[in-house]
Amino acid sequence: MSTVVENMSVSSLIADASPLVQGVMLVLLLASLVSWFFIVLRAGSLRGDVRDLQRFLQHFRDGDGISELRADPRSAVAQIFNAGMDEYSHLSAHAGVPPEAVLEGAQRAMRMAIAHQEERLDQALPFLATVGSTSPYIGLFGTVWGIMNSFIGLSGAQQATLAAVAPGIAEALIATAIGLFAAIPAVIAYNRLSSRSEMLLSRYLSFADEVLARLHRRLHTAKA
Repeated sequence: MSTVVENMSVSSLIADASPLVQGVMLVLLLASLVSWFFIVLRAGSLRGDVRDLQRFLQHFRDGDGISELRADPRSAVAQIFNAGMDEYSHLSAHAGVPPEAVLEGAQRAMRMAIAHQEERLDQALPFLATVGSTSPYIGLFGTVWGIMNSFIGLSGAQQATLAAVAPGIAEALIATAIGLFAAIPAVIAYNRLSSRSEMLLSRYLSFADEVLARLHRRLHTAKA
């Protein structure tokens, strides 16, 4: 009995598991590692986007002229601003274009830039959602397979004891634990990142409306 207990370590159980259960564990561990890579990457990117937006808004609201705000084009908010200003400059250069068409063109250009940023912000979310929703079931598959093998082996034994079936059940439960280990952080990160992305996109839309208000005031002031 003591020999069985000594062999019931996590590392030995994983090493002695069936190839299929080991494959399930490996897939789940890889999914967890990739998930954490995306979590760290997207969290850092979102923090940078929020800082850029706050910095640009302060400069935008404190500045006297809107056309001088040609910021770093690598910034997401600067790309949105520059898209609207480029379209505004292009349309307003033609004397026959009415002010409403100029504003609609600038608005359309900024909305397209915001849609591009939305695609960028959502890049890692489908993978996290997939890991969060499927990892428990993948781990459960490994668990069912391990328990099934344990009972198949038990059927050929002359005496059914806990020592005979415990290692197989333990290795099977490790697959479920790894599945939960992969799924829980992915679900939490998905909810957190998607919420912050939606908040950032809402602020981008508000910023676009603020730019349009400035452009509307400029056009009508110039006409007056």
